[in-house]
Amino acid sequence: MEKLTKSQVIAGLAEKSGMAKKDVKNFLDVLAEMAYSEVRTNGQFVLPGFGKMVKVDRKARIGVNPATGEKIQIPAKTSAKFRLMKAAKEAVLK
Repeated sequence: MEKLTKSQVIAGLAEKSGMAKKDVKNFLDVLAEMAYSEVRTNGQFVLPGFGKMVKVDRKARIGVNPATGEKIQIPAKTSAKFRLMKAAKEAVLK
């Protein structure tokens, strides 16, 4: 199974929406920029029909180096996650 490239997504959206590829690319770029900015400032960005991107604070923890078995300290950090909406999960998993 092949995954779609960015240019394939843009071409498909342009074809189905009747918009120019340039306009679709610009829209996706603006959407991504808006999502990153919202997560950075407000901690989450909701994309209706798909889910939401959220900022998550992870606590420090003890991990194990798989090569040596040595226990190591993993520092606390902030990361981003995307959580699918229930309707999106059901649509994909049926």
